[in-house]
Amino acid sequence: MPSQILPVTHHHRGTEAAAMLIKAEIERDDPTTSLLISSEYEDVEKAITSIKPVLSRTSSYNNNNITSPNDSPGLGNCYQQRRRRSASDNSLSSLSGSNGSGAASSAGGSRRHSFSKDVGRAAAETFLVTRLSFKLLRYLGVGYRWIVRFLALGCYSLLLLPGFIQVGCHYFFSSQVRRGIVYGDQPRNRLDLYFPKSSDGPKPVVAFITGGAWIIGYKAWGSLLGQQLSERDIIVACIDYRNFPQGTIKDMVKDASQGISFVCNNISEYGGDPDRIYLMGQSAGAHIAACTLLEQAIKETGEGESTTWSVSQIRAYFGLSGGVLWYFLTVLPPKSTNRYNLFDLVDHFHSRGLYRSIFLSIMDGEESLRQYSPEVLVQDPNTRHAVSLLPPIILFHGTADYSIPADASKNFANTLQRVGVRAESILYEGKTHTDLFLQDPMRGGKDDMFEDIVAIIHADDQEARAKDAVAPPRRRLVPEFMLKLARSISPF
Repeated sequence: MPSQILPVTHHHRGTEAAAMLIKAEIERDDPTTSLLISSEYEDVEKAITSIKPVLSRTSSYNNNNITSPNDSPGLGNCYQQRRRRSASDNSLSSLSGSNGSGAASSAGGSRRHSFSKDVGRAAAETFLVTRLSFKLLRYLGVGYRWIVRFLALGCYSLLLLPGFIQVGCHYFFSSQVRRGIVYGDQPRNRLDLYFPKSSDGPKPVVAFITGGAWIIGYKAWGSLLGQQLSERDIIVACIDYRNFPQGTIKDMVKDASQGISFVCNNISEYGGDPDRIYLMGQSAGAHIAACTLLEQAIKETGEGESTTWSVSQIRAYFGLSGGVLWYFLTVLPPKSTNRYNLFDLVDHFHSRGLYRSIFLSIMDGEESLRQYSPEVLVQDPNTRHAVSLLPPIILFHGTADYSIPADASKNFANTLQRVGVRAESILYEGKTHTDLFLQDPMRGGKDDMFEDIVAIIHADDQEARAKDAVAPPRRRLVPEFMLKLARSISPF
């Protein structure tokens, strides 16, 4: 049944029409045409279909049962693994020079060829997403809130540009980064891998879902985190996913699940330890990752459900500055008899420029808000068995976060504890939404949240803890005065 859109008062004339057109495209269940807002954008469809991945589409994880790494050299059939290894430069063997000068020369040529294609693809995808965003805003009518936020975002990015340039150079030129690995059939079904310099034994793995308000998320946003965690002998997989209007929350969760499945089933080929995989999400990505984890647990408790990965393969879940839906659906004081206070949630985002019709379209309609609200779901008696399967959950939040209040993580952790899940919230005094993820890492030196995450991952590895204790302080990427000014004008 198509979702209903709430009636809107005092909004732009184009808003309701835009939502109707977007919903119509979404309901056709065509991932390509769902990008289009009206027929005048047919050229966008051509641009999408012209984007071709560097790698062949993945076809080796349709198995219903998860195969243990001890059962065979890899997961899937051997022919497909050999074919994937020979067809791409995405295995760790290309990082090693032990195969002789001929192999090194071939790998170097392959990397140069792959680099040029990766740059072109990244530019095309970034241009496409930006173009679609501006067309959507123009169609709706850009209000003063959006203008102010875009100006603030531009100034914020400019102030952090010295750091972005350095991170970008590492992203495009480092041999420790593998970009654009295909994990599914949709246009945005790609991930980036960040490798440690050493390859002595299997490494712990972090599967990371980036934030972006469900609209501007992109895998490259995790490059700073990937670079810094890889310096501590941790492999990071930054998973891309369809954003709105290319897809709704249902599509985002589906993409995230496919990306996690790829990591769980294939990371051993890249030097990762399949028994030490951690799931992490930031902001909207934390919401998507939490929904994905819960959905997977519910599938595993259902009868006849086909799954390609298991919640038991995730050692722990890290949520960074997340909790948009779980906070507003359960914490805000009700103004009506509505049990979950949905109208307050919609009003909140509407006041910040994310109009009611668009937000409800992102969330697949009003009736889906409960389904994609983690704190509400875990309290449902029907999901009690699924909740018992969840891994330990650690939520990180700054107390000065005005985008998503720290109470979001505190209350979610308390709810999880009440239903029997191992959970805790770690709060950082005076930190904002962007301090934890951008300003503090770019400041260099010691970063409390980063050290806390590394300590959890290396808790059972005495040798890794010893290395962490003598790790040199990270270098500064941006001058302090620019960081402080960026913090004061951040639109997040």
